[in-house]
Amino acid sequence: MSNIPTAAGVVESEQLGKTLVHEHVFVMGEEYRLNYDREWNEEEKVAQAVSDLNGLKALGIDSIMDPTVLGLGRYIPRIQAVAQQTDLNIVVATGLYTWNDMPQQFGYRGPGEIIDRPEPLTELFVRDITEGIAGTGVRAAFLKCAIDEPGLTHGVERTMRAVARAGVETGVPVTVHTHAASRSGLVAQRLLLEEGVEAGKIIIGHSGDSTDLAYLIELADNGSLLGMDRFGVDVFLPFEQRVATVVELVRRGYVESLVLSHDASCHIDFFDDPKVMGEKWNYRHISEDVLPALRAAGVSEDEIHTMLVTNVRHHFG
Repeated sequence: MSNIPTAAGVVESEQLGKTLVHEHVFVMGEEYRLNYDREWNEEEKVAQAVSDLNGLKALGIDSIMDPTVLGLGRYIPRIQAVAQQTDLNIVVATGLYTWNDMPQQFGYRGPGEIIDRPEPLTELFVRDITEGIAGTGVRAAFLKCAIDEPGLTHGVERTMRAVARAGVETGVPVTVHTHAASRSGLVAQRLLLEEGVEAGKIIIGHSGDSTDLAYLIELADNGSLLGMDRFGVDVFLPFEQRVATVVELVRRGYVESLVLSHDASCHIDFFDDPKVMGEKWNYRHISEDVLPALRAAGVSEDEIHTMLVTNVRHHFG
């Protein structure tokens, strides 16, 4: 058993219960919001998030892992305001979300840069994990980085190595956004393992966008968890294919390699209407539609418990 910091305080890993491993509360450009979003109402947005998360809790989900980091609009005081009004655990992350270049705050300083110095990102990530984020007292419980279709660019590699080194130093796990179509999960996995991250402490995010069983099994055989974590994002892969892939992996004996989620949010400013990505892209979809479909296909309650509870607990353990 281990202690897991959340936005509302520390819980034991046993208290995480049924956990969705990749859900955002808010995804937004804070700088854009401050300058251009004239319709933003903080009180209303927090109240809506509380309602959404309380609804998720009522469906039997106990915790979410929120991988909203630099580049996605992380603002912990807003998350604290939500967490204080819900019994659902919000586990927050540190890291950096970029598919290409480093943000200007880091582009000129770091190993091999114009101002050649030890990696400042690692220092920040470790501080978020050990001391807390921005004076809030909320500590990050896991790390997040990304690699997408552009591949292992200089900025992506710097970020990923900084995340890996912070993970090794602190012992917290890593979630990595990947682009399944280009099999970038294998690139990320190799780099993270090379830096010393334990395979079981890595979630290869967005693995569920793929039906390529050879790719998924290779990742799982290397010891990492597969994030079947975009249920509802039908534009990338329809519901039926996502369910069928999970069912087949369970049938082949890989239930201990699978974790579930939606990659949904209470508010996201990427789209005018998030439903453009899928009519059921919301927190309720797994409880209301996915789990019944898995059961109907022969997945047992014990196997569902393994994906939602046991695998997450071991990931943090």
